[in-house]
Amino acid sequence: MPKRYDSSLQANTTVSQAQNAVNKLHFAVSQAMSHPTEQTIEQAERRLAHTEQAMLQAERSLGGQGVELAEEMFSEEKRRLNSIQSQNGQGNQ
Repeated sequence: MPKRYDSSLQANTTVSQAQNAVNKLHFAVSQAMSHPTEQTIEQAERRLAHTEQAMLQAERSLGGQGVELAEEMFSEEKRRLNSIQSQNGQGNQ
């Protein structure tokens, strides 16, 4: 039984880390949208790269289970960042 508990706890932690990364991405993209400077856009791009890594780790650890909401949120934030980049003449990096 403890092994199952440990596995469940690890899965919850992995999902939480992915969701936290998406939440931080949301904040960074929101900052870039409200104050579209080169610095805020670059910060959002770095946060996007970090979030992609967190999402990949969660998918590898869990086989895709439990990360659906984080994936939806991630896709939305990626779309928002792309719109800022388009408006400011910056391509995807």
